[in-house]
Amino acid sequence: MASVKPRVKVPKSAAKGEIIEIKTLISHVMETGQRKDKKTGEKIPRQIINKFTCTFNGTPVFSSDWQPAVAANPYLAFSYSVVESGTFHFEWVDDDGSVYVKDVELKVN
Repeated sequence: MASVKPRVKVPKSAAKGEIIEIKTLISHVMETGQRKDKKTGEKIPRQIINKFTCTFNGTPVFSSDWQPAVAANPYLAFSYSVVESGTFHFEWVDDDGSVYVKDVELKVN
C-alpha cells in the first residue's frame, strides 16, 4: 500500500467560546475486501481505517467507527467550541493494527 498520510486543518488561534471547524483527510486506499485481483482472481484482503478519534487536551471531542463503504482517502469535518489553548490529538486505526497520529496546537486568545 502507498504511504498513509494524515492531514488536518485547524485554525492556529481562536477566541474563547468560538466554534471552529476542523477538517481531516487521510490518504488511504480503504480496500473493502470485495474486489478480486485481475491477475490472480483472488480476493484482495480488506484493509480499511476502522476507527477515528480526536481529543483536545486529553478530553474526547469526536469519534467514529468506519466501515468498508467509506471511500478511499476519507475526508471528515466537524465543529468544536474552544474554551482554552491546547493540543488536538487525532488518531486513525487501521485493520492491521497500524495507528496514524497527528497533533495540532491551538491558541485561544
